[in-house]
Amino acid sequence: MGLVPLDLRKLEHFIAVAEDRSFTAAATRLHLSQQALSDSIRRLERELGVTLLTRTTRRVALTEPGRALLTDARSLVAAALAARERVRRVDRGDHPVLRVGHTPALSGEQVHELTAPLLDRVPDVRFAATQRYPSDLLDELARGTLDLGLARALAAPAGLEGRIVAEHALRVALHRDHPLAGRERVALGDLAEDRLIVWGDPGRSNHADELIERCRAAGFTPRTVRSAMQGTPPVTSVVAPDRFALVTDRPGPAVGGRVLVRELDPPATTAVRALWNPAATPPLVTTWLEALLPVTHEK
Repeated sequence: MGLVPLDLRKLEHFIAVAEDRSFTAAATRLHLSQQALSDSIRRLERELGVTLLTRTTRRVALTEPGRALLTDARSLVAAALAARERVRRVDRGDHPVLRVGHTPALSGEQVHELTAPLLDRVPDVRFAATQRYPSDLLDELARGTLDLGLARALAAPAGLEGRIVAEHALRVALHRDHPLAGRERVALGDLAEDRLIVWGDPGRSNHADELIERCRAAGFTPRTVRSAMQGTPPVTSVVAPDRFALVTDRPGPAVGGRVLVRELDPPATTAVRALWNPAATPPLVTTWLEALLPVTHEK
């Protein structure tokens, strides 16, 4: 008996149920009846000869084969969607487009500096850059709705690939009324009594954990406060003299002089990691990676 080709539509149905852990929610998302969705999943299980989901009246759980399929299913569906979009774009005669997502830890200027080398090799390329929180960034890369992700301290999960593409100098942002704001260089250990501003909850945000570890390496575990200024440049979050932020802005005044960015003593850097879906990656990402070599360093 020959192999039965995998039906992309059934895989999309399986992904929705696996992500929502609910036939009701997945059916709503897919605009299907629950019966039609259940029948689709059962046909997929028969074709593969395995049980993908365990069902109870209250919840749906993935089996081991189901967990194994989920990563591959996302890649297969993403590759198909990406191929369809590329073919349609070529047929329309559109310019090639690189869809870039970046976390709030990177500024728009930094994203531009990192992606601009592609213009030397593909002069007619267009960029569509959008800010995404880390979980959304990974989800869209897995789905193939983004071509490239740029983040800090964000490892590539199963199904995605990544590499460090830049190191940016890490600096400290202080309120202008902070006692150390007049210094050109500030030792991180001198800020042990102040609160470190983070943009995600410690233990759930890789970047927040990275910044906390920096402080621990300097001899103290910081008290943290989550910024109320979500979605804006990190330097804008320094709203009081008893708080500080670790940023990648250039030294000097910022936010109309309310904040002063100072060098760290000793100097430190923070990495930028590129993430992509190897199953759905357009040639533009490969070309960009080649153009970016060697890894760039901001002084």
